[in-house]
Amino acid sequence: MRVMRFKAGKLAMLALMVASLSIAGVSHARESARQAQQAAASRQIGTIKTIAGNIVTMTTDQGVEITVNVQDTARVLRVEPGQKDLSNAVVIHLQDLQVGDRILARGQPSDDGKTLAATVVIAIKHADIAEKKQREREDWQRGGGGLVKSVNATNGTVTVTMASLGGVKDVLIHTGKDTVVRRYAPDSVDFDKAKVSAIDEIKAGDQLRARGTRSADGNDFTAQEIVSGSFRNIAGTITSVDATGNALNVMDLISKKAVLVKITTDSEIRQLSPQMAQFIAMRLRAPQGAQPGAGARPERTSEPGQAPGSNGAGMARGGGGRTDLQQVLNRLPPVKLADLQKGEAVMIVSTQGAVPGEVTAITLLGGVEPILEAASQGGQTMTLSPWSLSAPAEDSGNP
Repeated sequence: MRVMRFKAGKLAMLALMVASLSIAGVSHARESARQAQQAAASRQIGTIKTIAGNIVTMTTDQGVEITVNVQDTARVLRVEPGQKDLSNAVVIHLQDLQVGDRILARGQPSDDGKTLAATVVIAIKHADIAEKKQREREDWQRGGGGLVKSVNATNGTVTVTMASLGGVKDVLIHTGKDTVVRRYAPDSVDFDKAKVSAIDEIKAGDQLRARGTRSADGNDFTAQEIVSGSFRNIAGTITSVDATGNALNVMDLISKKAVLVKITTDSEIRQLSPQMAQFIAMRLRAPQGAQPGAGARPERTSEPGQAPGSNGAGMARGGGGRTDLQQVLNRLPPVKLADLQKGEAVMIVSTQGAVPGEVTAITLLGGVEPILEAASQGGQTMTLSPWSLSAPAEDSGNP
């Protein structure tokens, strides 16, 4: 009995110790959570909405409005977009901040989390962000894109079929350890939602865009960054337009099926002039690398390198003297959905669509009847890239 009482006493003591440890563990976890919440609240990132004296109102990236009371002793620093540390930060004055600037504010938060007594403010100027985006936009424009023909993950190369006004050609894209590889999420062409990926996730038939350095002959491309995705190309005629409902119905010439095409604020609608459409069609009919007759070349406008007509497109030159078709199309001015007519031939690049028979347009190009006729007569096939070159535009340069 004494032995049993001893064991029972030991067990009771052990249970008490376990309970104490559990309570201590819970308390520690709660304290850690509280400290984490406090640390998060003491660091706010967002965009300046208003400035009045030393009071800055900012909208955080989560959409919450925070009042930042910049202390008299606060450090105010300016960094360039993309900087990862403060090694090159420049000291500025509170008066140098402007509405639209991005800031990271650190300090003591109020109990309700609506105000912050900031001791450090790190800013990225709105103008610097715009300049960075413009440089990146130009980098993507100087790049190229098209349909993936094959992938060699071992060698880190991708063969892409690119369309140009000089014909269709294969370009070998080289990637290295420093190449950033991204892939669009399903049903999305939002670059901010593109995930970091790997070259072995790229498949034949995907569409790919790259920025980097093109070889002199245009046959090779060393990529700094590539983004790929699985998209759908549609060529057909419009059967109806619903400008109020932001949609149109198209008869797909390949599948012979009707497709409901939805238009969003992110969709790009562009229109070829008759002269430019005829010029492209002539190039597609010609043997690859051949020059069309003089009568097929559009007349020059007052601006060198631009086709005639209200929707003339600048003739951007790619590597090897070829004109990059996507760069040409991106110079076309946008048009409205209501400008499209029943019976008009269109080319569309869209998401695959979660609902059968319905897609969301990324890019829609009208006035393409001569181009479709050229393809049906045995000419080279032309496809559109899914990306407007105003995006991708990397990050916004968060502090």
